[in-house]
Amino acid sequence: MNLIRRTLSSLAVAALVVGTAVAQQTPPKPAPVPRPVTPEAPVPPPPDVDGKSWVLMDYATGQVLASKEPDLRVEPASITKVMTDYVVSAEVANGKIHMADPVNISENAWRSGGAGTDGSTSFLKLNSQVPLKDLLYGMIIQSGNDAAIALAEHTAGSESAFANLMNAYAKQLGMTNSNFQNASGYPIANHYSTARDIAILSRALIHDFPEDYAISAVKDFEWNGIKQHNRNLLLWRDNTVDGIKTGHTAAAGFCLAASAKQGDSRMIAIVMGSTNEKSRADAALALMNYGFRFYETHKLYDGDKPLATPKLWKGQANQLSLGVADNVLVTVKRGDYDKLKATMDIPATLVAPFTKGQQVGTLRLTLDGQPVQNVPLIALSDAPQAGFFGRLWDSIMLWFHSDKKPDEKK
Repeated sequence: MNLIRRTLSSLAVAALVVGTAVAQQTPPKPAPVPRPVTPEAPVPPPPDVDGKSWVLMDYATGQVLASKEPDLRVEPASITKVMTDYVVSAEVANGKIHMADPVNISENAWRSGGAGTDGSTSFLKLNSQVPLKDLLYGMIIQSGNDAAIALAEHTAGSESAFANLMNAYAKQLGMTNSNFQNASGYPIANHYSTARDIAILSRALIHDFPEDYAISAVKDFEWNGIKQHNRNLLLWRDNTVDGIKTGHTAAAGFCLAASAKQGDSRMIAIVMGSTNEKSRADAALALMNYGFRFYETHKLYDGDKPLATPKLWKGQANQLSLGVADNVLVTVKRGDYDKLKATMDIPATLVAPFTKGQQVGTLRLTLDGQPVQNVPLIALSDAPQAGFFGRLWDSIMLWFHSDKKPDEKK
């Protein structure tokens, strides 16, 4: 298919944001916003932190800003419970279970997750009934294995069936290197994830279920007369940190999924396989501070605003308005914004009909020649065919428009 590639200046974004349609020529750059002149030092490499693998992700864009072995399959330990939290929250949102549900504490949950094990526990009583919401608090804050198993059994009937749900949701989220065998993260064969996948999951939990995510910022929770503290040390060290989950086994080492928000920016740091509790906290905080200090997020284009209005053939209208479905955000190193380039790949000949939301082309963002983001260009409204005579006339004109007769749309 012949394509027309249209180049947009990186700083021409401001004109587009207010709805100016992009013509075939490159739009002019707006005047830069005045700001104090300060010397821009080169952005240093990320800190060398203690961890077998780790990822720093910008929440707004989902971009991985820095990483070490991001796709290394590792035991996730109790970080698994972030996946359990997501599945339970999704099933609540779908109306299949409810926060007020009384959940039976089976012998399997009581014994496997609590009594007689060296794992973390919420000290749930055998054969008692506990509101689902309280079990969520116990699982997230106290890291209760018994709470996780009870939630799994209530949600899916058995922990093995719940693991199937976990894997289905993981696939839906794009977690391509994860496989879950249980709800608690207790060591078992073929139970693994990666730092990148946990970052994807953490971002989804924050975005999709903010009220449930907020539980991870609670510093302590009391159940059965026993008060336990959240194991995420960063909640006491930095008031911008509001989650997410710790994990530890002998094989997995010390793991931490953490997130912090400063102003309009949020960072997610995943550290797997650190050597001790303090070290994992230091590592996650160092990574997030690095992200806040040396990266910035820009909104390039507004969703549902025209970026191009190319010629439309055989349509009731003569032009087709193209844009993006959602706001286009990009995170770059400070000082690199001017290096961004945007191009639009659009078919050279557009023949009606098109439906609203149909992908027509691609918006490509690059930095120093390297791809940053590809975003579908969609039709912003329906573009029905013209009547018989309108289509006939355009068919004749198309002979003169190109060397080749275009394919006829029936």
